[in-house]
Amino acid sequence: MTDIKAQVAQDLLDIGAVKFSPQKPFTWASGIQSPIYTDNRLTIGFPTIRQRLARGLTELIAEKFDQVDIIGGVATAGIPHAAWVADLLEKPMVYVRSKPKDHGAGRQSEGAAIEGKRLVLIDDLISTGGSVLAAAKAVNASGGQVVGVVSIFSYELPASQVNFEAAQIPFYPLTTFSELMAMAQKSGQLSESDLTSLAQWRQNPQAWQ
Repeated sequence: MTDIKAQVAQDLLDIGAVKFSPQKPFTWASGIQSPIYTDNRLTIGFPTIRQRLARGLTELIAEKFDQVDIIGGVATAGIPHAAWVADLLEKPMVYVRSKPKDHGAGRQSEGAAIEGKRLVLIDDLISTGGSVLAAAKAVNASGGQVVGVVSIFSYELPASQVNFEAAQIPFYPLTTFSELMAMAQKSGQLSESDLTSLAQWRQNPQAWQ
Protein backbone atom coordinates (compact mmCIF):
# COMPACT_ATOMS: atom_id res chain seq x y z
CA MET A 1 0.00 0.00 0.00
CA THR A 2 3.08 2.28 -0.05
CA ASP A 3 2.29 3.79 -3.45
CA ILE A 4 -1.33 4.55 -2.56
CA LYS A 5 -0.21 6.21 0.68
CA ALA A 6 1.99 8.65 -1.21
CA GLN A 7 -0.59 9.21 -3.96
CA VAL A 8 -3.45 9.95 -1.55
CA ALA A 9 -1.26 12.30 0.48
CA GLN A 10 -0.37 14.16 -2.70
CA ASP A 11 -4.02 14.23 -3.80
CA LEU A 12 -5.06 15.83 -0.52
CA LEU A 13 -2.37 18.47 -0.86
CA ASP A 14 -3.17 19.13 -4.51
CA ILE A 15 -6.86 19.90 -3.92
CA GLY A 16 -6.26 21.99 -0.81
CA ALA A 17 -7.89 19.52 1.54
CA VAL A 18 -4.96 20.04 3.92
CA LYS A 19 -4.07 23.45 5.30
CA PHE A 20 -1.03 24.30 7.44
CA SER A 21 -0.87 27.25 9.83
CA PRO A 22 1.70 26.75 12.62
CA GLN A 23 1.75 30.49 13.42
CA LYS A 24 -2.04 30.90 13.57
CA PRO A 25 -3.35 27.48 14.62
CA PHE A 26 -6.80 26.14 13.91
CA THR A 27 -9.18 25.27 16.73
CA TRP A 28 -10.85 21.88 16.35
CA ALA A 29 -14.35 21.17 17.62
CA SER A 30 -12.72 19.31 20.52
CA GLY A 31 -10.91 22.50 21.52
CA ILE A 32 -7.49 21.22 20.42
CA GLN A 33 -5.23 23.89 18.92
CA SER A 34 -3.72 22.50 15.73
CA PRO A 35 -1.22 23.71 13.10
CA ILE A 36 -2.96 21.51 10.53
CA TYR A 37 -6.54 21.20 9.33
CA THR A 38 -7.80 18.49 7.00
CA ASP A 39 -11.12 18.67 5.13
CA ASN A 40 -11.54 15.41 3.25
CA ARG A 41 -15.09 16.33 2.27
CA LEU A 42 -13.48 18.16 -0.62
CA THR A 43 -12.50 14.83 -2.18
CA ILE A 44 -16.05 14.05 -3.29
CA GLY A 45 -15.84 16.96 -5.74
CA PHE A 46 -13.00 15.36 -7.71
CA PRO A 47 -14.10 12.23 -9.63
CA THR A 48 -10.61 10.86 -10.32
CA ILE A 49 -9.55 11.27 -6.70
CA ARG A 50 -12.72 9.88 -5.18
CA GLN A 51 -12.49 6.86 -7.49
CA ARG A 52 -8.88 6.31 -6.41
CA LEU A 53 -9.94 6.54 -2.77
CA ALA A 54 -12.76 4.06 -3.32
CA ARG A 55 -10.41 1.56 -4.96
CA GLY A 56 -7.80 2.07 -2.25
CA LEU A 57 -10.28 1.58 0.58
CA THR A 58 -11.71 -1.47 -1.19
CA GLU A 59 -8.26 -3.04 -1.54
CA LEU A 60 -7.42 -2.19 2.07
CA ILE A 61 -10.57 -3.89 3.35
CA ALA A 62 -9.99 -6.93 1.14
CA GLU A 63 -6.40 -7.18 2.38
CA LYS A 64 -7.05 -6.72 6.10
CA PHE A 65 -10.49 -8.24 6.66
CA ASP A 66 -11.40 -11.55 5.05
CA GLN A 67 -14.87 -11.83 6.59
CA VAL A 68 -17.05 -8.76 6.05
CA ASP A 69 -20.80 -8.74 5.57
CA ILE A 70 -21.61 -5.02 5.54
CA ILE A 71 -19.78 -1.77 4.82
CA GLY A 72 -20.65 1.05 7.21
CA GLY A 73 -20.16 4.79 6.80
CA VAL A 74 -19.83 7.14 9.76
CA ALA A 75 -22.10 10.16 9.35
CA THR A 76 -21.59 12.35 7.61
CA ALA A 77 -18.19 12.42 5.95
CA GLY A 78 -17.80 8.64 5.74
CA ILE A 79 -21.11 8.04 4.00
CA PRO A 80 -20.22 8.70 0.33
CA HIS A 81 -17.00 6.71 0.54
CA ALA A 82 -18.79 3.80 2.18
CA ALA A 83 -21.36 3.85 -0.62
CA TRP A 84 -18.71 3.65 -3.33
CA VAL A 85 -16.79 0.92 -1.52
CA ALA A 86 -19.93 -1.12 -0.84
CA ASP A 87 -20.72 -0.90 -4.54
CA LEU A 88 -17.25 -2.10 -5.56
CA LEU A 89 -17.39 -4.97 -3.06
CA GLU A 90 -21.03 -5.72 -3.87
CA LYS A 91 -21.86 -5.61 -0.17
CA PRO A 92 -24.84 -4.18 1.73
CA MET A 93 -24.27 -0.79 3.35
CA VAL A 94 -25.32 1.10 6.44
CA TYR A 95 -24.55 4.52 7.81
CA VAL A 96 -24.26 5.32 11.49
CA ARG A 97 -25.25 8.62 13.13
CA SER A 98 -23.50 10.16 16.12
CA LYS A 99 -26.68 9.58 18.13
CA PRO A 100 -30.12 8.01 17.58
CA LYS A 101 -32.80 10.03 15.80
CA ASP A 102 -35.12 11.87 18.17
CA HIS A 103 -38.14 11.08 16.00
CA GLY A 104 -39.55 8.29 13.85
CA ALA A 105 -38.13 4.88 14.68
CA GLY A 106 -35.27 6.44 16.66
CA ARG A 107 -32.60 4.48 14.83
CA GLN A 108 -28.92 5.31 14.98
CA SER A 109 -28.02 3.26 11.91
CA GLU A 110 -29.79 3.17 8.57
CA GLY A 111 -29.64 0.66 5.74
CA ALA A 112 -28.98 -3.06 5.95
CA ALA A 113 -29.94 -5.09 9.02
CA ILE A 114 -26.82 -5.40 11.17
CA GLU A 115 -27.77 -7.98 13.78
CA GLY A 116 -25.38 -10.93 13.62
CA LYS A 117 -23.36 -9.30 10.81
CA ARG A 118 -19.69 -8.35 10.57
CA LEU A 119 -19.03 -4.72 9.61
CA VAL A 120 -16.12 -2.54 8.60
CA LEU A 121 -16.69 1.14 9.33
CA ILE A 122 -15.32 3.88 7.06
CA ASP A 123 -14.59 7.45 8.17
CA ASP A 124 -12.87 10.23 6.27
CA LEU A 125 -10.20 10.89 8.91
CA ILE A 126 -9.12 9.83 12.38
CA SER A 127 -7.84 12.18 15.07
CA THR A 128 -8.46 10.54 18.45
CA GLY A 129 -10.88 7.96 17.04
CA GLY A 130 -13.68 9.08 19.32
CA SER A 131 -16.47 9.48 16.77
CA VAL A 132 -15.88 6.26 14.83
CA LEU A 133 -15.45 4.24 18.03
CA ALA A 134 -18.73 5.67 19.33
CA ALA A 135 -20.34 4.50 16.08
CA ALA A 136 -18.74 1.07 16.53
CA LYS A 137 -20.11 0.87 20.07
CA ALA A 138 -23.60 1.66 18.78
CA VAL A 139 -23.34 -1.03 16.08
CA ASN A 140 -22.13 -3.63 18.58
CA ALA A 141 -24.92 -2.68 21.00
CA SER A 142 -27.42 -3.32 18.20
CA GLY A 143 -26.17 -6.85 17.63
CA GLY A 144 -23.63 -6.24 14.90
CA GLN A 145 -19.88 -6.82 15.14
CA VAL A 146 -17.44 -4.16 14.00
CA VAL A 147 -14.38 -6.12 12.90
CA GLY A 148 -12.38 -3.06 11.88
CA VAL A 149 -12.16 0.57 10.85
CA VAL A 150 -10.57 2.15 7.77
CA SER A 151 -10.16 5.80 6.86
CA ILE A 152 -8.72 8.04 4.19
CA PHE A 153 -6.34 9.74 6.62
CA SER A 154 -4.99 9.46 10.16
CA TYR A 155 -3.28 12.17 12.18
CA GLU A 156 -1.43 9.36 14.00
CA LEU A 157 -2.12 10.96 17.38
CA PRO A 158 -1.01 8.82 20.33
CA ALA A 159 -4.56 9.00 21.74
CA SER A 160 -5.95 7.21 18.70
CA GLN A 161 -3.66 4.23 19.19
CA VAL A 162 -4.64 4.03 22.86
CA ASN A 163 -8.35 4.29 22.07
CA PHE A 164 -8.40 1.67 19.31
CA GLU A 165 -6.36 -0.74 21.41
CA ALA A 166 -8.74 -0.25 24.34
CA ALA A 167 -11.72 -0.94 22.06
CA GLN A 168 -9.90 -3.98 20.58
CA ILE A 169 -10.78 -2.82 17.06
CA PRO A 170 -8.08 -2.82 14.37
CA PHE A 171 -7.70 0.38 12.34
CA TYR A 172 -6.00 1.06 9.01
CA PRO A 173 -5.73 4.40 7.12
CA LEU A 174 -5.02 4.88 3.44
CA THR A 175 -2.50 7.59 4.27
CA THR A 176 -1.05 9.20 7.35
CA PHE A 177 0.28 12.37 8.93
CA SER A 178 3.84 11.10 8.42
CA GLU A 179 3.27 10.50 4.72
CA LEU A 180 1.64 13.91 4.36
CA MET A 181 4.62 15.63 6.01
CA ALA A 182 7.02 13.81 3.70
CA MET A 183 5.10 14.92 0.61
CA ALA A 184 4.76 18.51 1.85
CA GLN A 185 8.47 18.66 2.61
CA LYS A 186 9.34 17.23 -0.80
CA SER A 187 7.25 19.88 -2.54
CA GLY A 188 8.67 22.70 -0.43
CA GLN A 189 5.36 23.62 1.21
CA LEU A 190 6.80 23.56 4.72
CA SER A 191 9.97 25.01 6.25
CA GLU A 192 12.16 23.00 8.60
CA SER A 193 10.81 24.96 11.56
CA ASP A 194 7.25 24.25 10.45
CA LEU A 195 8.01 20.53 10.15
CA THR A 196 9.51 20.53 13.64
CA SER A 197 6.47 22.32 15.05
CA LEU A 198 4.06 19.91 13.36
CA ALA A 199 6.01 16.89 14.63
CA GLN A 200 5.91 18.28 18.18
CA TRP A 201 2.18 18.86 17.89
CA ARG A 202 1.52 15.29 16.76
CA GLN A 203 3.40 13.88 19.74
CA ASN A 204 1.44 15.93 22.28
CA PRO A 205 -1.36 18.18 20.91
CA GLN A 206 -2.46 19.30 24.38
CA ALA A 207 0.98 20.62 25.30
CA TRP A 208 1.80 22.14 21.90
CA GLN A 209 1.96 25.91 21.50
